[in-house]
Formats: sequence, C-alpha cells, structure tokens
Amino acid sequence: MNLQYPSQLFEKAVSEFSNLPGVGRKTALRLVLFMLKQNDDKVERFVNTISKMKKEIKYCKVCHNISDTEVCPICANPHRNQATVCVVENVQDVMAIENTQQYDGLYHVLGGVISPMDGVGPNDIEIDSLVKRVEKGGIQEVILALSSTMEGDTTNFYIYRKLASFNVKLTVIARGISVGDELEYTDEVTLGRSIVNRVPFKN
Repeated sequence: MNLQYPSQLFEKAVSEFSNLPGVGRKTALRLVLFMLKQNDDKVERFVNTISKMKKEIKYCKVCHNISDTEVCPICANPHRNQATVCVVENVQDVMAIENTQQYDGLYHVLGGVISPMDGVGPNDIEIDSLVKRVEKGGIQEVILALSSTMEGDTTNFYIYRKLASFNVKLTVIARGISVGDELEYTDEVTLGRSIVNRVPFKN
C-alpha cells in the first residue's frame, strides 16, 4: 500500500532518504519528520556538514584511505610500523582493524575486490599502486586482510602473483574469520586475533 504524502517536497525528501543503504520508506519517513521538527540552524548545519564532506574530503595519495589532508594521519604518523602494509577492501575495514588496537602498521585500501560477475577487474581497484609501493622498497611484509569470500580469495591470489617476485613477506589474516564473512561485521576480538595470528600466504 502506497503512502499518500501531503506535500511533494516532503515526498521527495522521503525518497532521497530511502536511497540510503539500510533505510526503508518507513525509516525515511521518520527521519524526514524528525528533520522537519528541528530548528533551521540544526538543519542548516546538517546540510552544510554533508555538503562540505562531499566537496572537501580527500583520498590519501599513499594508501587511498579517506582523509582531510593529502596524506592521511596513519601514513603521516612516524610512530607507525612503516615496513608493514595491511591490504583491505574498503575504508570500513581500516576502521574495523584500527578499533582492535592490535595493529600498528600502514594500510592500502583497494576500493573493492576482483569480481568478474560485477564487472570489476584488477585495473578497477588499487592493485597497481600497491605494487608500486612495494617496488619503492622499505616494505617487508604485506598482510592480505580481505574478506574470506570467493572474490576476496581471488583478489588475494592475484596480489600474491603480482608481488611474488619481490623480496617481501606475504601473509594472510588467520581464519578466525568465518568463510564468507565480511570483515567490517566481525567482532573486534576475533578480528584482532586474526591480525596477530596471521599466517604466510600460500598458493
């Protein structure tokens, strides 16, 4: 049953909110009603914050994590282990691993995984820039911390082949992460143990 809206502007706002992931029409309706009840300053601040984020947020030129600056705080931190790079699929995975407080190295955000079914190939994600980082030297270990799905394993194997000729240790997070699980939904204790107990990546 379709809801009847008393205003086209209101209906359009509900439609926009319902485009957000995990937000259905009923939740969108509640959010729009909430926003409608707020004073103008709060709504203006909300709108300006989203607009400013979209226009001004950057992607780190080293690891491709989101940042307010050209180089993200993690890459710029001299106290991090510069010889270890943890390869992840997305920004959420960086946040998940950081929350474990078990890892003090750097990251490389691929921005996706190889998935022929979705039309995503090696050239569509940040694999070449990873190879260039390793080529420069100074990196002793690359941790493959991708989700244990078919796409994640395919990407792991592709990266393994690309880096096999370099003098770098390749490890994969321990399979405390269940096969098929997404990294960002894994509890912090399990994820932390998987990072600490990583194992050599083997063909």
